[in-house]
This record gives sequence, C-alpha cells and structure tokens, in this order.
Amino acid sequence: MSQATFSLRGRNPDVLTCIANLSNDEVFTPPEFANQMLDTLEAAWAEANEGANIWEDQSVTFLDPFTKSGVFLREITSRLAEGLASSIPDLQERVDHILTKQVYGIAVTELTGMLARRSLYCSKFANGKHSIAKSFTTEDGNIWFERTEHTWKGRERALQVDTITGNELKVDVAGTGRCAFCGASEEGYARGDELETYAYSFIHTSDIKARVAQQFGVEVHFDVIIGNPPYQLDDGGHGNSATPIYQHFVENAMALDPKFVVMVTPSRWFAGGRGLDKFRSRMLSSHQLKYLVDFPKLYDGFPGVKIRGGISYFLWDRDYKGPCWIQTMWDGKPLGEPVARSLDAYDVLVRRNEAVSILEKVSSVGEQTLELRVSPGKPFGLRTFFHGRPSATGIEDPVRLYGSQRISYVDRSEIPQNADWVDDWKVFMTAVQGTSAAVETKFLSKPIVAEPGTASTETYLVAGRFKSEAEAQRYSAYLRTRFVRFLVSLRKSTQHANRDVYSFVPDLPQSEHWTDAKLYARYGLTKDEIAFLESQVAAHDEELVDE
Repeated sequence: MSQATFSLRGRNPDVLTCIANLSNDEVFTPPEFANQMLDTLEAAWAEANEGANIWEDQSVTFLDPFTKSGVFLREITSRLAEGLASSIPDLQERVDHILTKQVYGIAVTELTGMLARRSLYCSKFANGKHSIAKSFTTEDGNIWFERTEHTWKGRERALQVDTITGNELKVDVAGTGRCAFCGASEEGYARGDELETYAYSFIHTSDIKARVAQQFGVEVHFDVIIGNPPYQLDDGGHGNSATPIYQHFVENAMALDPKFVVMVTPSRWFAGGRGLDKFRSRMLSSHQLKYLVDFPKLYDGFPGVKIRGGISYFLWDRDYKGPCWIQTMWDGKPLGEPVARSLDAYDVLVRRNEAVSILEKVSSVGEQTLELRVSPGKPFGLRTFFHGRPSATGIEDPVRLYGSQRISYVDRSEIPQNADWVDDWKVFMTAVQGTSAAVETKFLSKPIVAEPGTASTETYLVAGRFKSEAEAQRYSAYLRTRFVRFLVSLRKSTQHANRDVYSFVPDLPQSEHWTDAKLYARYGLTKDEIAFLESQVAAHDEELVDE
C-alpha cells in the first residue's frame, strides 16, 4: 500500500464536504470544523502531558459514540498515521494498529454506520477486500450498530372486560407511553422493522460502561470521546419546541470516565432549553470545562443548517479544575482573544466576554429585577388559539382581548384567572420575539400599552401593571431602551421571551423617564462598554431588513 492510497486529506473535493444533512437534528460535521476540534484536543493533551503530541501516542483510544459521516474517525486516523510513522514505520502495520486498537465508533443509524465504514475503512465492510484494514474478522470492524428499541413507560391505563371471565381489568393503552431513556413518545416512535427507531444505543441504557463493553466485546477504556451528537427528538414539536437529547449523550460520555470529552452542541443550553436546567447547572459548576468555542451567528460553523441560538463546542477535562477559556467565532474567524473566566458566576452562561463587565456593574448594585414584575406565561389563563367575538356588541361586561394577530372581545366572566388585572394599566410584551435574520438585534418586541378593560391570550406576557397611564408609558419606554434589551439578550437563547429573560434587568422606579444615556451613567459604563452594547442591539426606531 502506498502512502497516497491511504491518505485522504487534501483530495479535491473531499466527499464529506458534499453530503447534505439528513435533518437539523442529525447534522453532518464539516471536515474543517472537525479538525478545529481536533486542534483544540491536541493543545489540551500537550498542556496536560508536558508537551506530548497525542498523535504520536499509540496507546491513546478514541470513541465517536454517535458517528454519522465518520469524519472524526477519519481525521483522527489520518493524524495518527502521520504521527506514528516513526514508531511504527510499516504503513500497513501502522494502519492496522490504529484502526483495530485506537479508533472506535458507534453509528446512530444503519445508514450512517455504512457511511462511516466507507469513510474510515474505504469499504462497506471492515474485512472486505477493498478495506485498508487487513486484520478485522468482522464486517463491522470497530464501528458498531445494531437496532435498539425504546423502553416505554407511563402508559395510560384503561378498563377492559375479560371476554372469558367477564371481569374488568386495567390494561395499558398502547401508544400512550414515553421512552424511559430519551422521552420519545410511543405514538411517534413505535415503529415497524422497516423504519429507524432513533433509539440511540449510547443513551438507551442504565449502565453505559457495560453497554460499551458489550458492543465492542471487550472493556476498552477510552481516553478521548469526541463527536457531534443528535440534537433533539422532533416529537410532533419542531425547532425550539422539540425535546433536546444531546445532554444525555454528554452525560453518558462523562460517565465513561475518559480523560477528555470534546463535543459540538447547540448553544441553547447556555441559558435555556427544555429539560436542560440540571445539565446547565452541572456544566457551569463543575469547573471541568477548559475550552469553549462559540459560534453565535446563525449558519456559522455549519453552513446551511438553521440552529437557533448558534452552536458551540467544548473540551471537558476530567482532571481539570479552573476557569474556562471562552472564544467567540464570527464568520469563521476568532472575534477578539479568548478569555478565562469562571462559568458559575450566574445561573446562565454569559456567552460574550465583552458583556461580563457590563453585567457585573449592573448586578453589583443589588437591585430587584424584573422577573418579579413580569407575569408567567398565559397571564389570564387563555391559550394562544382562543379568540373572542369581533365586537363588544351584546356583551354585558366587555373586555378587549389582545390575541394572536387580532383583537376580540369577551365578557369579564370568561377570564379564567387574574380577572382583577383587567382594571389596571398594563404593558404587554409578546412571549415570542425573533426573526429569520442570521443575527438577532431587537430581542424584544415593541411594548403595547393597554388601558383598563383589557386582557390578553398567552401570545403576550403582562410585563407590568400600573395605576396610571403615565407610569405605563414610562415603563414602556424603559423596555424599549437598548440597555434593557441588551440585558435580556444575555439570557435569551431562542425566540422565546419568557419571564426568565428579564432576570438581569433592574426594576427601576417609573417616577422618571429612563433613557439609554441615563442608564449608562447610572451604572458607570465606559465608552468601550457602551460601544459594544450598542453594536449588539439595534434601536427600535430603526427599521432593519431581515436577511
């Protein structure tokens, strides 16, 4: 075998740059991005091992537990093939050693398993005649895949009459359960053999060490776990409403006790996401995240893939306790220098390094914040799809109802909760605010000042209630400031603008009219801090064209 036969890097074009993603949930990692992650791993290994080169160590083991295209395994193998040239001079012996002793993968589907084997072994079968590995005795080699089934629990129970005895029995209702491991609905994911179950084996187990040992037939302790896990289950929801699952992959990877975990995930876990509170708390408080490389701009990192809130990758070091080096990327290039900082200063991760000093100045004053003033979702108990009558005619005690794309009228008796709020001056804010732009710049909608005699569906939050119109108007102006919307942006990782996103915003007295200039002076912001803040948040009076 010649070196040219084995070397895959540098071919033009690289086939793995040409593969379309199957979905936004299972994203193929571009080779350039995978190599950036491997560069970060290489630097971390050298720091932890007195400058040693990880690619020159023939004992280091690697696992991609959710391989799709096989790009991580391929690039690792290519680097090892170069790094081990002096210690294992014979190319075929070197390749066999790497592929049989160092590089392992678990495919997410049968299709991606075949794709990964072609990428890594240059053959559909690891032991085929065209395979660059010559020592495998099985077709799968070290890329494992077997169909895994969901484990349903929590099914609804119903009474059924036994046709023989006539007795009533309680039985499970098929299709009403959820998976004990990933939360998938039985209705959506109970499938026949002809369809993928998407029951990923790496997270469908209560003993991940035993599962991996069973998969590879031997207890292999992996030094490095690296990859790009599936992001979510589209369980009838979509986008931000779908159920995230990537945190389960991260947690099971850590449970295998590797030296390093390097993974790319959506960045929504920094501040939000369904079911991610415990995961976020663990990640921020462990002090084991050593590097975090963040791509806040839509489509940056993964061109053509729409992941709200952007993506990021991290390096977790089992033996590290210290600050995390955070680097922001923009249009594929570093934005400023990386900064080392503690991640648990707040309950969310403040993703931009330049924002930290501003937030510190605001929070150091110790003022009450707006999450105590802003209502929870569904403030009057009415769903988004609820609409009243088109006019107040014939309604005994009419209430003007702000709803989705229209105003209608209901009787006060139809307001299920907080009916006493109807008589206040109120400021409404939409519960969802976002655009299709690559970069969000508004963060909050324009406030609506609503007079007494009004209510809303859950399309809106009641951001504040007041006894006078003057107070409501001043509060509305306060919410329109760049200062407020900047603080909101630090907690707003998706289009949802719920009560929690206001938790950094001071609840200032509305006895005066607050402007950005007054607010900058109140908290002692520097010219550089003001310039950064205003570069992130557009004035509401500007009409920007979404791209």
